[in-house]
Amino acid sequence: MTDCLKFEQKAFIPLEVYMFRSWKSIAVGLLCLAVLIGATGCSGQPLSTREKGTLLGGGIGAATGAIIGAAVGAPGAGAAIGGAIGGVGGFAVGNAMQNQEAQQAQTQSQIDSQQREIQRQRREIQSLKSQQETE
Repeated sequence: MTDCLKFEQKAFIPLEVYMFRSWKSIAVGLLCLAVLIGATGCSGQPLSTREKGTLLGGGIGAATGAIIGAAVGAPGAGAAIGGAIGGVGGFAVGNAMQNQEAQQAQTQSQIDSQQREIQRQRREIQSLKSQQETE
């Protein structure tokens, strides 16, 4: 019977303590996000599309996870899980976008090369026509 009383005492946490814990967890999550953004922003090079997707997905996932986690009493765990899942999803989307950009750049390079070849051949044709007319 004493085990039941211990369980009941743990089950009813005062609202003030619960609110302090949830705000503390949210503050820690936001602090970690700020450190992550600061460390990424100081790398010296602009972020790639893949990195932007990962960062954005992780941020959105962490925020969503913290909100959902706060509803069930574990905003820190929710933020961590949401951030990880969002980061993986953001990486996948960012990676696909970066691969598409690389493919488009390669296609554009081929088009430019072909256009230069066409211009060269047109000049050659004009040169041959001019030589034929002068002979």
